[in-house]
Amino acid sequence: MNVLVVGKGGREHTLAWALRRSPLVENMYAAPGNPGIAALGTCVSIAPEDADGIARFARDNGVDLVVVGPDGALEAGVVDAVESLGIRAFGPTRAAAEIEWSKVFSKEMMREEGIPTAAFAVFSELEPARAYVNELGAPIVVKADGLAAGKGVLVCHSVEEAMRALDDVMTDRLFGDAGQNVVIEAFMEGEEASVFAITDGEGVMTLVPSQDHKPIYEGDTGPNTGGMGAYAPAPLIDDSTLRDIRHRIIEPAVRGMKKRGRPFRGVLYCGLMMTSEGPMVVEFNSRFGDPEAQVILPLMEDDFAELAYGISEGRLPSRPLSWKRKAATCVVVASGGYPGSYEDGKEIHGLEALDAMDDVIAFHAGTAMQDGRPVTHGGRVLGVTALADDLRGSIDRAYEAVDRIRFDNRYFRGDIGEKGLRRIV
Repeated sequence: MNVLVVGKGGREHTLAWALRRSPLVENMYAAPGNPGIAALGTCVSIAPEDADGIARFARDNGVDLVVVGPDGALEAGVVDAVESLGIRAFGPTRAAAEIEWSKVFSKEMMREEGIPTAAFAVFSELEPARAYVNELGAPIVVKADGLAAGKGVLVCHSVEEAMRALDDVMTDRLFGDAGQNVVIEAFMEGEEASVFAITDGEGVMTLVPSQDHKPIYEGDTGPNTGGMGAYAPAPLIDDSTLRDIRHRIIEPAVRGMKKRGRPFRGVLYCGLMMTSEGPMVVEFNSRFGDPEAQVILPLMEDDFAELAYGISEGRLPSRPLSWKRKAATCVVVASGGYPGSYEDGKEIHGLEALDAMDDVIAFHAGTAMQDGRPVTHGGRVLGVTALADDLRGSIDRAYEAVDRIRFDNRYFRGDIGEKGLRRIV
């Protein structure tokens, strides 16, 4: 079959890599793709949010399956546009994806369905929001309602910091229209983890649990980013806990979306806080995480193209998914200055050395080609993934690979996976 991947980041390179491994895939396209994806198929200059343009390309080029990566494309209605032409799509409709692109919708749905999450209130005006912060105290969390490239969640450790966050979001419009409404919620104490489930709108299957590293600096300090690394499986979530998450969180969410006339098909991402009272939802996302996809999909033994096409038809697999008996670690190599300002155009050296390493993949995120040479073109430049028999081995292998990557002013965290090691006896 012919497949079109929508998006241009590390997650989309991972999706394309997983799809290309299937014998079912004949031709691979990406809109707009990146240099890593270009090695697997044909990249076309269509913006991920251009729903009509993507649908037309899929129709005119005999595409059988469109796989949507980024949240913005889902909010733009790419799945709706593609399916209106009778073409299969892996991902939720715009209405179903509101579980991610509106935190207000998501939180209110959780409250109504009894899904465990932090206490919260919603505000569209600054002064009532300030009053609520004073009432609740700190630490406290301020969230922009809409999509903000993974940076719209501000954890504030003092009332003064929360007031500045409200000014940034509501007055200075740090996140543009995404901050027209804010969700203010109680701070949850615990350790974060990610659980993904595939769903056909009725049944669910959980994927191997993973753990992301959002803050820019080691020790989980500094501002949040789109993600500086991940590993899987996460020992924080054992089989019993995973069953509890499915029963108390994932299945009620899928039922709740169907009840609201928004059946959710695709990948449901549950960002969780593992608290003393059990797992609680930080947020739902409507697609694979980045960089969690870079550790989950390389561990999957099933044919991902077959799986994605089945979900697009409303069919869950008839048997449990199979996973490699290995661990995977992804270290994100970023441009210095990210998530603030940074410079593009730095030549990347060492990628060819990674091709010779077994069980190592460099997923392109923010790269471009300039005069036939790979250069940096984004904050998160590469996600370097390594597999090994255990977590320690995958971490060591990933950093061995990262050491071979060179570009001016590169930055990466040196502690990816360490919190998982602390849980392994």
